[in-house]
Amino acid sequence: MKISTRGRYALRFMIDLAQHGNNGYTALKDMSRRQGISVKYLEQITSLLSKFGLLQSVRGPQGGYKLAKKPSEYTVGEILRITEGDLAPVACLAQPVNSCPRAGECSTLSLWTGLKNVINDYLDNTSLAELVDSVPPSSADESGEVPGAQAE
Repeated sequence: MKISTRGRYALRFMIDLAQHGNNGYTALKDMSRRQGISVKYLEQITSLLSKFGLLQSVRGPQGGYKLAKKPSEYTVGEILRITEGDLAPVACLAQPVNSCPRAGECSTLSLWTGLKNVINDYLDNTSLAELVDSVPPSSADESGEVPGAQAE
């Protein structure tokens, strides 16, 4: 399993909202400057996260995005499943019922099942609040530019 840019950026986005959300709604342009992620890419991420009820948004000059719940009420697992889909390490475990014709005789199925369980348990027991607490505040300077950041 490899987490894509979309999943990694979604986590960064959610952490940023949690860190800077005390002032109400956060504009994507501000987030873009702090995180070094293009506004277009952030729009794709916010669309997906909003669709699943993780964000609240307001349009207009004072608009932007904020978390729909407290950071402690989000898990990394839910955020990654929304942006990545199932987190199974092998395709045969991505569906609720394993339809692989070799499932009954597969000598590695228990290994992959165990790995899937460990991954899901870890991600489902790690909250957004824990990530926020473990990350230093934004290193953006007064202009909002992040040193060494490049827009995607």
